[in-house]
Amino acid sequence: MADVDLPRPAGSPVHKRDITGVVLAGGRGSRMGGVDKGLQPLDLEPLALHALRALKPQCGAMLISANRSLEIYAQLGMPFQAKVIVDAFPDFPGPLAGISAALHAAQTEFVLFVPCDAPFIESHLAERLFDGLSAGQADIAMAAVVDAAGERQVHPVFALLRASLADDLDAYIRTGERKVRAWYARHKAVEVSFANERAFYNVNDLQQLADLNRN
Repeated sequence: MADVDLPRPAGSPVHKRDITGVVLAGGRGSRMGGVDKGLQPLDLEPLALHALRALKPQCGAMLISANRSLEIYAQLGMPFQAKVIVDAFPDFPGPLAGISAALHAAQTEFVLFVPCDAPFIESHLAERLFDGLSAGQADIAMAAVVDAAGERQVHPVFALLRASLADDLDAYIRTGERKVRAWYARHKAVEVSFANERAFYNVNDLQQLADLNRN
């Protein structure tokens, strides 16, 4: 898998109208005790709202991938003209199902994904990922960052994909496979390096959320 380390961008080579932004909020929330993760409050606002607000300036169209609390997500998405979509595959098969639904629903060539539990999303995420995808002549670009311990961390659901991958992904899911990076490996994928580790912070449990709300 190729690695693309890009400088700070000077300008975007792709118009935001060519990108659909997707907030992935369709999981079980098992590490949060089964609650709907995207609706848990940070600074008195749902986590998914923070993600929507960060994506909107970077994308032409917006989607929310959810499997419950659909009316609430619809209300949350209204100011961003974000449509709610649900998985076509039953039993919460993981983020690939949400990615599949979004690739099919998108009316754009490119689709940008972020998880609903990421409140500090990079403001140049779409631009940088597109630069990496274009430079690598790739189908998929995912974010990577070196953490405070010096370890390189790849964030596969912070990713820009070509919408044309939808049918291949459906076939992959039907085999019973669920691993995001294993499916990425079937295609030309690049990792794009980012310097801001905080931009990819995930709120994984209620204690982490409580700590953020105290700070």
